[in-house]
Amino acid sequence: MKIHKKSFFKDSVLDREWLESWVQQLEKNNKRQYDRITLNTTLGKTHIWGLNTHEPNWETLVIFPGARTSSLFWDFDNGLDNIRHNLRIYLVETNGLPNLSDGHTPDIKSLDYGIWAAEILDKLRIEKTFVAGASFGGLICLKLGIVHPEKVKAIFLLNPGCLQPFSLTFKNLYYNLLPIFAPSKKNVQKFLDKAVFCKPNHQLSEASEKLIVDYELFAITRYKDNTQKPYYMADQLTQVTVATYLLEGTKDLLFPYQKSIANAKNKISSLKEVVVFKNVGHGIETYDKALQFIGETIKSYA
Repeated sequence: MKIHKKSFFKDSVLDREWLESWVQQLEKNNKRQYDRITLNTTLGKTHIWGLNTHEPNWETLVIFPGARTSSLFWDFDNGLDNIRHNLRIYLVETNGLPNLSDGHTPDIKSLDYGIWAAEILDKLRIEKTFVAGASFGGLICLKLGIVHPEKVKAIFLLNPGCLQPFSLTFKNLYYNLLPIFAPSKKNVQKFLDKAVFCKPNHQLSEASEKLIVDYELFAITRYKDNTQKPYYMADQLTQVTVATYLLEGTKDLLFPYQKSIANAKNKISSLKEVVVFKNVGHGIETYDKALQFIGETIKSYA
């Protein structure tokens, strides 16, 4: 696999210490600790957080995060408890995003991210699993399903960033670029309020929201992000044969739900179900009912 880009922290030691402290605060808020797993992969070191990983007879769910986030975002306010099913859960910190994994990435338009994801499953000794991805993570799930469908029981796509191009509406560009060009807690908060959440229906506790603001500001100011952004996979989507479930929020500014649904129905022959959640923003992985749907669907495979 050819390394196409490399992202990195401005101070690898101090910035990783900050990340560790951030995780400890999340663990304190959630009153639980995550297993820490580090694998040597073709993209360098890949860090994974785990829950219930010592339960060999439980079903497995592997999660891939969105860009400029951590896979731990899925568990703000103990969000993963909303799955309400006994699962071994592996939260992968995708290489190239601002996390504890190395910053090496393949060409995003190749299928190499799928090959890398399959490598992770092999190293974790997972023969077949459910996978879920938010935004950028949805692209990785689909690429895994294309290159190694035999390893995937079903794919859950949450506001994925691969079913259409990034929206170029003025409103979306304004709120996404505002914290990048003028990084501050105030501007990050504006981005979260306008694009990620949809209050009061879709929101988190004050403590969790503070953690998000801190993380986003840290990622913007401390991480040199050279990673390519998600793209519309177009005809690559026709190669997906794994059962796929699409979860969309009506208030997603980044990838408006109507176009994503239309393209998924047109391109993915194995699309099983589309679920639309009213008044939910781009950060749908933090929405309790979306996680409940994942749990109920996994139960139906038993």
